Amino acid sequence: MRATAHPFTAPRADESLYSRFLDVLQQFGRERVALGDTRQAAYSYGELLKISLALGRLTSKISAPREHVGVLMPNLASTLCLILGMNAFGRIPALLNYTAGTQALQNACVAAQVRTLITSRVFLQKAELEAVVDALKDVKLVYLEDLRAQFGWRDKLWLMAYALRFPALATQPLKADDAAVVLFTSGSEGKPKGVVLSNRALLANVDQVRAAIDFSADERFFSALPMFHSFGLTAGVLLPLFSGTSSFLYTTPLHYKQIPTLIREHRSSVLFGTSTFFANYAKYATPEDFRSLRIVVAGAEKLAESVRETWRTKFGIELLEGYGTTETAPVLAVNPLDDIHPGTVGHLLPGVEARVIPLPGFRRGGVLHVRGPNLMLGYYRVEQPGVLETPASELGSGWYNTGDVVEIDHAGFVHIIGRVKRFAKVAGEMISLETVEAIAHRAAPDAQHGAATTQDEQRGEAIVLFTTASDLSRERLLDAARGLGLPEIAVPRRLEYIEALPVLGTGKIDYVSLQALASAAASAK
Repeated sequence: MRATAHPFTAPRADESLYSRFLDVLQQFGRERVALGDTRQAAYSYGELLKISLALGRLTSKISAPREHVGVLMPNLASTLCLILGMNAFGRIPALLNYTAGTQALQNACVAAQVRTLITSRVFLQKAELEAVVDALKDVKLVYLEDLRAQFGWRDKLWLMAYALRFPALATQPLKADDAAVVLFTSGSEGKPKGVVLSNRALLANVDQVRAAIDFSADERFFSALPMFHSFGLTAGVLLPLFSGTSSFLYTTPLHYKQIPTLIREHRSSVLFGTSTFFANYAKYATPEDFRSLRIVVAGAEKLAESVRETWRTKFGIELLEGYGTTETAPVLAVNPLDDIHPGTVGHLLPGVEARVIPLPGFRRGGVLHVRGPNLMLGYYRVEQPGVLETPASELGSGWYNTGDVVEIDHAGFVHIIGRVKRFAKVAGEMISLETVEAIAHRAAPDAQHGAATTQDEQRGEAIVLFTTASDLSRERLLDAARGLGLPEIAVPRRLEYIEALPVLGTGKIDYVSLQALASAAASAK
């Protein structure tokens, strides 16, 4: 058994994000630095409380209790304070993906019945999103700049004379089993869904991760993953906030050249990201840039072995691979610092109950079903706006079918074989498209690769490999497959050169777009 500094206990029934924030504030003091962002170098816990109370009171004037209020904001302290403030006043932020485009945003607003959307004129202008937001229908836009101007003298008196002195009495916070946020799935394989996460789920997941990884009180987190992404919200923002450690919020993970320099300047020790982002950071970073990093965790997509090896040899850093889903707030498993097993996603977190159900046609593993305190309350779908679809699987109510094919070894390490939807049936054999991509990464480690499928009259399905390596050949792929001990049937017969793979704002490959490209290429032949 590995020792943990913070044994996991389930959240109390009366806990919420806001009440936990007050507990941490009392524990560490109002003067303790909590975070910094691109606008201000340091915000204390006391400053965050003041901003949260003000924004919560203002939001309560334009919304009803338990209403879903859209939030379209970047990684800034004010965005976190909107989340905490709404929680304090019984409102539920629906964190919208500003990289998704008008149609996806419209679908999200319809699914979660968002009637009011809070954003910022400055942000929309800088991100060139004015046209995207202006095209939304049946949604009232409220600009943060205008909202702040509505904070009158009575509000200021309430804040200074009462709320800051008695922050628990001045609010009406939510409870553990109430919804805390609505997030939206990435849509990497279909239409995005609204995922309703309770206060219990988010708090439990923070505590589960703290039980699995021993973070010291002196850690400095660097958080560039967007808050609309569950990994960015829970691991990047709530985890350091509720641990009493400092963090720096950066507005985008896509600044591959700037981020290594910022990590060096802030002497960051903890970094969360995706394999895609880590591959790009490594291209521009020097060993000195990452010298302060102690814990680097890859999630959201499978960690490419070439990326792991680059970080190991260039920076002397062993990447920890984790695994999760938006529906589980999001972390389900992570490698322990003192017992890293490369090629696995580590142990399931404490409190997670799992069953692996065999699947016809698959020689290894089965489909992972889970339940636990970090599981979502349910889905909102565009087809039934506002109707909560509670989690259930073939194992019964309260279970969630992850759709991932996994194998759990005798030591409890979880091996991800692939997603059920990302397998191809070639000549009767089930081939994981992630295995195909692993072969490509072995053959051309400095390029990007994505696999899709098309129909094949003779073989059932055919695998199409999209690659940014213009000189990649099937012969090189065959050599790579042999080196990995994989069969020839896993080597695609069709290779399509592409200048850049389509990527979602969360850093995942956009497989919907990739599949459309494969279908279009097949139709053209």
